[in-house]
Amino acid sequence: MSTHYESRYASSPDAVKKYDTQQLRDEFLIDNLMELGKINLTYSHYDRYIAGSAVPIEPLTLESIDPLKADYFLERREIGIINVGGNGTVEVDGAIYELGLKDALYIGSGNKEVIFKSDDVNTPAKYYLNAAPAHKSYPIKKVSKAEANKIELGSLETANHRTVNQMIIGGIVTTCQLQMGMTELKTGSVWNTMPAHVHDRRMEVYFYIDIPQDQAVCHFMGQPQETRHIWMQNFEAVISPPWSIHSGAGTSNYTFIWGMAGENLDYNDMDVAKITELR
Repeated sequence: MSTHYESRYASSPDAVKKYDTQQLRDEFLIDNLMELGKINLTYSHYDRYIAGSAVPIEPLTLESIDPLKADYFLERREIGIINVGGNGTVEVDGAIYELGLKDALYIGSGNKEVIFKSDDVNTPAKYYLNAAPAHKSYPIKKVSKAEANKIELGSLETANHRTVNQMIIGGIVTTCQLQMGMTELKTGSVWNTMPAHVHDRRMEVYFYIDIPQDQAVCHFMGQPQETRHIWMQNFEAVISPPWSIHSGAGTSNYTFIWGMAGENLDYNDMDVAKITELR
């Protein structure tokens, strides 16, 4: 099998208060992404969300994993894919979709065969994957970065000038609960998602990319009055529980891909934590 997975169970905020650095990383950091020739998945018990990657040298077929108890991966799931590598194609039940750098693809439930390919194995495609349970099948749709809904936020003066590219989101793609997009920080800005927020109605996963060599991002999580941090490298992801803030500051500007699922599709449904009240 080319599809590998691990499971992560939910943790209460009271338990996380007592975690040391290694426990925090073991529970929330996903650090096995973008391995050549493999599909690696992490199955989180927060909203049954799956985050992972596929880097095809030879074609890679997305296979069902044991926790799904399904004949095929998308039997009861939808998936979002964003390519962060070389050009490639995703074949869905015989239909071919070409994905260049930072193009996205949504695939609804009920599609049986998903095959990942690279155009050039010397510069392989690097597919980042997010999947969530789905109660209905919606049409497949490709969304290029140019087609994303773009929102400018923050300022250079507060070190958080950034562009939010909403890609797999209502108004662009119809989904059951999955939402995905990409936030790019401008040169000289390092803070993302500040002021921070929580949303008890949804969980989220952040995937950090475009981090220069020898630089890093410090990701902040936890309840607003009980925060913790995880240092992260390029091509690493972090699980954010519904009770946790999700914010970061880098030693350089960078990009991150956000994905979420939960009770609603209201992107603006969040409870903001004042910067001066964070602890």
